[in-house]
Amino acid sequence: MSEDEREPPYLYPDYVGTRLRAPAKPLVQLPNGFHDFPAPLFPRSLAELDHDLTRRHSGDPIGERIIVSGRVLDSDGRPVRGTIVEVWQANAAGRYLDQDDQHPAPLDPNFSGAGRCLTDAEGRYRFITIKPGAYPWKNHRNAWRPAHIHFSLFGNVFRSRLVTQMYFPGDPLMARDPILQSIPDQSGRERLVSRFDPETTVPEWALAYRWDIVLRGRDATPF
Repeated sequence: MSEDEREPPYLYPDYVGTRLRAPAKPLVQLPNGFHDFPAPLFPRSLAELDHDLTRRHSGDPIGERIIVSGRVLDSDGRPVRGTIVEVWQANAAGRYLDQDDQHPAPLDPNFSGAGRCLTDAEGRYRFITIKPGAYPWKNHRNAWRPAHIHFSLFGNVFRSRLVTQMYFPGDPLMARDPILQSIPDQSGRERLVSRFDPETTVPEWALAYRWDIVLRGRDATPF
């Protein structure tokens, strides 16, 4: 199976949004090397709490505190150093801090739902956050998105940018989610699911999940 065959198709009818967004004409093939220019250089220091989504406000957010960490690697297994990793997510009730999200779940005044960090010399990243809740999304009757966290990050060139989602193990909604199921390769779907990490879990404070991200190549994280 080629790399393209492991990625979700532009048109996946069960995911209703792709019916409007999928290209109606053949894609234009750009010459080799067209995108081979360096990715942007990011500042080497971020705000102290950019990685901690639970400490941005005067009070504690509602929900289950979790730690999400892992490594960003290239297709040869080498760490991607000093790249920015951005996340955004719903709160514990499944509500985004977004004017377009108007479903009847409460907003949390102590949770904004976005953060960022830089990978270290070994490609490691780490976030402290709240486990997001499921939410309805009107794709089909009784449609609910599984709990997930959105990720955006760059490799060493612009074409290595990855925008993807991380899911949680054991969530029964994953089997009913057209976005996840649009990935034709079972191993690709599995690469989007984090694993419980007892070694990183902090006793009496936070459960932890590990999720490694691979930019491009045979074992690339689907986007």
